[in-house]
Amino acid sequence: MPNAADSARYPLIPWPRTLEPRRGEFVLGPGTRAAIVPSVDEAVLALAATLGLPLDGDARSAGTFTLTLDPRAPAGDESYVLEISSERVDLRARDVRGLFYGIQTIRQLRAASGGGRIPAARIEDSPRFRYRGLHLDVGRHFFPVEFIKKYIDVMSLFKLNTFHWHLTEDQGWRLEIKKYPKLTEVGAWRKETIVGHARKGPKGYDGKRHGGFYTQAEAREVVAYAKARAIIVIPEIEMPGHSLAALASYPELACTPGPFEVRTTWGISEEMMCPSERTFAFLEDVLREVMDIFPSEYIHIGGDETPKTRWRESAVAQEVIKRESLRDEDELQSWFIRRIEAFLSANRRRLVGWDEILEGGLAPNATVMSWRGTAGGIAAAKQGHDVVMCPQEDLYFDHYQAAEDTEPLGIGGMTPIEDTYRYEPVPVELTPDEAEHVIGTQGCVWTEYMPTPGHVEYMAYPRALALAELAWSPREARDLDSFRTRLRPALALLDQLAVGYRKP
Repeated sequence: MPNAADSARYPLIPWPRTLEPRRGEFVLGPGTRAAIVPSVDEAVLALAATLGLPLDGDARSAGTFTLTLDPRAPAGDESYVLEISSERVDLRARDVRGLFYGIQTIRQLRAASGGGRIPAARIEDSPRFRYRGLHLDVGRHFFPVEFIKKYIDVMSLFKLNTFHWHLTEDQGWRLEIKKYPKLTEVGAWRKETIVGHARKGPKGYDGKRHGGFYTQAEAREVVAYAKARAIIVIPEIEMPGHSLAALASYPELACTPGPFEVRTTWGISEEMMCPSERTFAFLEDVLREVMDIFPSEYIHIGGDETPKTRWRESAVAQEVIKRESLRDEDELQSWFIRRIEAFLSANRRRLVGWDEILEGGLAPNATVMSWRGTAGGIAAAKQGHDVVMCPQEDLYFDHYQAAEDTEPLGIGGMTPIEDTYRYEPVPVELTPDEAEHVIGTQGCVWTEYMPTPGHVEYMAYPRALALAELAWSPREARDLDSFRTRLRPALALLDQLAVGYRKP
């Protein structure tokens, strides 16, 4: 773990795999240049441009930043080697992503010194986990594209690599689907929003229409913007529950006749998609358009918080249970998810869902996001399934960060930054082989009580920086005192970028 002196001199978040301090520093001046090897790589040229230096440097000259795509560099697409001396800065990686992360390290060191000096060191770095995610719910409250890009900017600076975009909800459908225009004509808008906490006291409503959606062109723009910053965008299309906005748009997808309206309060609706052929035709059509926009390996299908009351009362659902020789409604949900997984697999995609998809039996190749603690993740890993750990106790950033009476309205729960930082994604219950199925970890930002971008930033940061370190850094390198030392310049960098946060 870093000592106090190194934490102060090299205020990096996340802390690198190895850092060898060296004497001296590289001083940027009017003669500083960048050199790119090979210079023909357009992606590397674009990365080098982010340094803000002229790109006409000679790799052999002193006073030069050299970026090299080197097949002899340490293995791993996200790995890099950074050597900083008083004369030059050399960054090498096998892949453009490695160069990107090396540049983020340089950005942090440079910013901490005021922009003109970079302390000498040799850094060899690579991530602990391949999945390092941050989630954003835009269903409860809609946020504009420019804010989504800003969110991605901060993720990339701290080496998070997966943006989980929660696009559909009971309270709003946020993605244009050309075959089903009512999803955005009707489902993207609710007539009003509850005021105050949904679980406390008398309910009032603001009387203000709320909504919005992303056109397919805008979604593609976000995907391209994220890709340029080494981030994959995983879309989430909720099914069979949390789908009231879709049912308000197309009530024939429900088990009851409706009519329905986009939900104006929070919580869980009893309404669900009916397991009918009409529903599967709809979902396959939607997913075809989603897959055309999002090239991600994973497609998230939700699967959480699905009360089965409507299925118990539905002749259609009960007929499927009988026809498929299922025991109950939990097995019906498993059958539903397996059918969607087969469709995704046929299109060379992988299904990921919340840990409720364990109920009734997991689909053969499903990946599980474990949010109700770690039990679901442990069970999935023991069955040989990949897991992303995001337990609400430690990684739900809609929880309060301090005593409720001192904080803005939140959903409940308490997750101070120290709890996030201390969280260990690999449970002790797993054997080494089972632990290999823990592919990473993710922070989740649910926005029932976050109506503005500023409120999202207040809740996400600096906890997302603690997440970044536990997702990237070696377990033995994590130290809370060191992190606190390095957090101060990181927050100053957020100030420079006009990003809000809660002061720890």
